[in-house]
Amino acid sequence: MKSEFPYAIINVFSNSSISALGNPSAIILLDEKLSDDKLQSIATDLQQPATTFLWRTEKENEFLIRWFAPDAEIGLCGHGAMAATVFLSDRFPELAKTNTFKLVKDSTVIEGGVNSINDHFIYLENIQRSRNQNPPEGLEDALNQKIVEYYTTNNKNIVVLEDEVSLSSMKPNFEKLKKIEVFGYSVTAPSSQKDDFVCRTLVPHVQQLEDQATGSTQAVLVDFWADKLGKSTLESRQLSLRGGYFKAIHSSEKFKLIAHSYYSVKGTFYLN
Repeated sequence: MKSEFPYAIINVFSNSSISALGNPSAIILLDEKLSDDKLQSIATDLQQPATTFLWRTEKENEFLIRWFAPDAEIGLCGHGAMAATVFLSDRFPELAKTNTFKLVKDSTVIEGGVNSINDHFIYLENIQRSRNQNPPEGLEDALNQKIVEYYTTNNKNIVVLEDEVSLSSMKPNFEKLKKIEVFGYSVTAPSSQKDDFVCRTLVPHVQQLEDQATGSTQAVLVDFWADKLGKSTLESRQLSLRGGYFKAIHSSEKFKLIAHSYYSVKGTFYLN
């Protein structure tokens, strides 16, 4: 196995007009599989919100994909999938002109490609939600905000607050959140600006605690807000420290997620 591999750090879901820096993901294109321990070790060393590993298959536009945070593997990483799409489109431009890239993780296949000169897209499945129900005991106290609606999903549960001010001023108590047996929360509210909704992503049981610009949160929220607002094209912001901007085109099963991106690093990864 060779020891030098194409490598980049790509920030996705950015928007310079609103000072949204987006979410960074490291990308490494490998030619052989490595052990899980080795993949985790690389991700821990790189200390990015996600490190995306890619392997080419026998099909020219198909790649196996896995994502690792510094402390654990990630089941679905939307910003990592988008960053991989940007990376592959730039590395294989002739292929990107006529094909979408297929990113395969277990039984999940994510398609992505070039949307315009500066934008890329991926298709994600809408994550189904429960009916509105009572939030877990202690959640309002941990968020220090009144919860208007609450839905469970098989990913991050939906927490609806009254307005954008409530969301932007929310100061989660992560020690209290850790006592609740829920993996994560997509906290959301209607936007006070020209876009449609705003969100934050809380993951109290992992190292990161709050994510910066989250594709899987879009997979939770796009269908919710499309139903609530009666719209198929939705724009939203993530009110994190770095900030994120999203455009989504909704359909019944999958939706098209569109992102702007930029490189922080582009070069070679040397494997010891």
